[in-house]
Amino acid sequence: MKPTFFLLGFMGCGKSYWSQKLAHQLDLQAIDLDTYIEEVEGRTIATIFAEQGEAIFREIEKQHLRLLPVGESRTIIALGGGTPCFFDNMAYANEIGTTIYLRTSTDILVDRLWHNSENRPLLQGKSKAALRLFIEQKVAERQQYYEQATYIMDVNEETEQQLLAIMKG
Repeated sequence: MKPTFFLLGFMGCGKSYWSQKLAHQLDLQAIDLDTYIEEVEGRTIATIFAEQGEAIFREIEKQHLRLLPVGESRTIIALGGGTPCFFDNMAYANEIGTTIYLRTSTDILVDRLWHNSENRPLLQGKSKAALRLFIEQKVAERQQYYEQATYIMDVNEETEQQLLAIMKG
């Protein structure tokens, strides 16, 4: 088993939550790619989007993904929701690590994101109905990338046990 694990899926699926929880349980280093980018760049993802647009953000994201300290120790990395869908990021993650897609229902995503849309540039200003439609469309567009993951897991009450089983090998 490769020492690096990548959690991927749509925003709100729990990538950051699970990376922190599992890192604590399994004594792994946890890295949240979005947080890492914000720390290195000295500004928020929302600011990068507002000032430079999504295309420039995706370039920055690609560069930082490749600068992460992988292979040095057992690491779990929470990717941004769109990370696998740009450039060859998904192929790169599959090459150097084990990728896990946290597939989540639209209902769960709407509930989680409706209460946290102010921190997410792609969601700002959307009504609940518009948010649902946006999620459905974006997940459909991104599915082809997400499904290239080594493992595909439906997020449910057994998620923790399933993730632990994968990471313990």
